Amino acid sequence: MSSEDAALVEYRRLRRRVIDLYDTVTVLMLIGIGVLIVYCIRLGSLTSPGAQQSFGYAVALMFLMAALVVHLVDRTYRVWPLGRRFQPTPPGPVTARAQARFLMIVIFAAAVAAGAYIVAGLIA
Repeated sequence: MSSEDAALVEYRRLRRRVIDLYDTVTVLMLIGIGVLIVYCIRLGSLTSPGAQQSFGYAVALMFLMAALVVHLVDRTYRVWPLGRRFQPTPPGPVTARAQARFLMIVIFAAAVAAGAYIVAGLIA
C-alpha cells in the first residue's frame, strides 16, 4: 500500500467521522425539538402558574436547536470534509449610504416594535 493510498484511506476515515458527528448532532437536535413540541402541546392552558414561562423556554430552546441544525447543515456543505461548493461574494465597502439604510431599517423596526407593544397593551 503506497503512502498516497494510506493518505486517501485516512482522509476518507476522517471525512466519515466528521459526517457521522454532524449526523448525530442533527438527529439529537431533531429529537430534542420533537420532545419540546410534545411538551408544549401537553403543557395545557397557558394561564396556569409558570406555564407561560415554561412555554417560552420550550419555544426558545426549539429555535436554538433549529438554528444549530441549520448551522450544521450549512457547515457540512460549505467546508471540509465535503469541500466548498461555491465561493461567497466578498462584502462590499461600507459607505455612508449603506450606514444610513441600516439606521433607517433599525429605526423602522423599533417603531414597529413600539407600535406592536402599544397595541398589545391596549388589547390586553
